[in-house]
Amino acid sequence: MSMACQKCRQQLPLPPHSIIFRCECGNLIPLGNSDRSLPVQEHGRFSSKMRRFRDKFRRNNSRKNSLSRSPSTSPRLSLIFTKPPPSGKRALLCGVTYKKEKFRLRGTLHDVNSMRNMLVQKFSFSDDSILILAEEEAYKPPTRRNILEAFKWLMADLKSGDSLVFYFSGHGLRQPDFSDDELDGFDETICPLDFRTKGMIIDNAINDILVKPLIPGVTLHAIIDSCHSGTVLDLPWVYKEKKWADDRPPSGTNKGTSGGRAIGFSACRDNQLAADTSAFSAEKTMMGAMTYTFIKALSENPNITYQGLLDYMQKEIEKVNKARCPLLKVFQRKIDQEPVLSSSEEFDTNIKFKL
Repeated sequence: MSMACQKCRQQLPLPPHSIIFRCECGNLIPLGNSDRSLPVQEHGRFSSKMRRFRDKFRRNNSRKNSLSRSPSTSPRLSLIFTKPPPSGKRALLCGVTYKKEKFRLRGTLHDVNSMRNMLVQKFSFSDDSILILAEEEAYKPPTRRNILEAFKWLMADLKSGDSLVFYFSGHGLRQPDFSDDELDGFDETICPLDFRTKGMIIDNAINDILVKPLIPGVTLHAIIDSCHSGTVLDLPWVYKEKKWADDRPPSGTNKGTSGGRAIGFSACRDNQLAADTSAFSAEKTMMGAMTYTFIKALSENPNITYQGLLDYMQKEIEKVNKARCPLLKVFQRKIDQEPVLSSSEEFDTNIKFKL
């Protein structure tokens, strides 16, 4: 192959590997616009590293392009946060395992699956009306950001008649209250997967996002299986000793809804710990004590009331504590928790529980 010099018109042979060369007349001839591909010679460690970097770059670019063309190829990249939620019934289920931490929980994934099955089989929730956050490949991780985004999904486009469920299984903590809206002086929190770096979600925020926007005809049931969760929704009424007690904040801040109803079932009182235990399972499967007793009560008693749910859960916990082997009580930790019912308004707890 040859090419002509633009200055002297002399036909010159095309060099094999150069991208520029000099004609005998002194003219520099660039070959960068040539249509032929130039062979690349790679030798030694540096070239090998560059080749690997190039191949990796190409693979990553190819993967990004394919994801931009088809965002839903992986469940973890699902567009469910951007799709409008279905009207009627919808549920957000969060199970935080903290897999890489010393304080890992072993029963939360089992809890989420059990709750999802109950909603589908007993209360006729559809699969597309349930959003799950969990530390499994099929789901988005329950990070602080994802939980807050999922809250928006749950609360979007509310209409009268909507029935909402928020379920959380994970760690809960408390911290001093500096806004004078807690009778006991502490704010309760739930702990996302990344709470040590991104922070917890406190009860004030949960109330602002999930409770206050509820319009007339909309009901939210929050089921929280975590420590210190008694008043984690900051609802103004708490059911104690078979009657409603006023739990409105000293500051006078409104913690109610915009006409709807919020009902909370919590694993324990604010000063108690919630158990992640195998005491209820012959196969020693780990699970949340509150979640297990809650689902069992509804499975065995289709027409159970709110009062009946509380009583059943407490009796099941007492039954397990009494069944502990006397010789092994030192090694078998007592489940010391009392489920709590709270609400945005007083209501008759002898009515049938429904979602």
